Amino acid sequence: MQLRLDNQPDSLSPLSAVTVDAPARLHLGFLDPSASLGRAFGSVGLTIDAFGTRITAQRADETQILGAHTEAQRARIAQYLGLLHGAYGGPPVVIEVQQAPRAHAGLGSGTQLALAVGTAFVSLLGRSPPTADLARLLGRGARSGIGLLGFDHGGLIVDSGRGGSGPDGAGKQPRMPSILTRQPFPEAWRILLVDDTRREGLHGDEERRALATLAPFPQTLAAHLCHLVLMLVLPGITEHDFDAFAKGIGELQQTIGEYFAPAQGGVFSSPSVAAALDAAAAATQHRTGIGQTSWGPTGFAFVRSAQ
Repeated sequence: MQLRLDNQPDSLSPLSAVTVDAPARLHLGFLDPSASLGRAFGSVGLTIDAFGTRITAQRADETQILGAHTEAQRARIAQYLGLLHGAYGGPPVVIEVQQAPRAHAGLGSGTQLALAVGTAFVSLLGRSPPTADLARLLGRGARSGIGLLGFDHGGLIVDSGRGGSGPDGAGKQPRMPSILTRQPFPEAWRILLVDDTRREGLHGDEERRALATLAPFPQTLAAHLCHLVLMLVLPGITEHDFDAFAKGIGELQQTIGEYFAPAQGGVFSSPSVAAALDAAAAATQHRTGIGQTSWGPTGFAFVRSAQ
């Protein structure tokens, strides 16, 4: 996340405008969706440079929302502003959407929009609450912590999943996922993204119904995924060992994709994306490092270099 502040000519005056840049993210997989050890989900994810969200907030005489890409996006921003005014007070604001990816493509646009609006709003007031507090207020981070942790830190992140309810389990509110490790993405590596703009990933009530139909995730598979992350993905990215990293991501994606296949119609939610990635794999004779971010439809392939 990048924050730009614009002061009035009088340095003692409150901020007049705030611009927030929030990164898109790839959700690379859950580790234990069924909480076999009491802690649910746990995620691996990566922020990316492209398809980010940029929001500018300005003090105003009346609240306005400018540049929203859809009516649904405008309604979400209005809802967020209502929650923010209720929690923090403050004057009317103009929110301008300067950049945002399309919704429900698997790039985390909903969380980034909420956190960008929330951060811009509270910054105008001279406040800086923790990102987790904003996420909780605005209803984000229900399962994965990659969006909110990526907003603060960037890079490749493994989060703790949801478990416990405060210090030593004594708090009343469930903890938001915490960051277990964060690694910078090697500069030479590249990511190929393939989207199917005719489709949207599961979301809202449809997503909740789909999750409710799935069988419990076997503990043996959860252990296997954790093993992949600990002994392939993390050593691979730390030591810039592309083959190890790509092998770990590919196996994690295949395993979690097969689990979610009954809900989304296959390992990939878009047959067109699956076919495109299969063709890319055949052309390069390289099948590792391929998968789908979140519910898709966007798929990805990690590549060793631009060549």
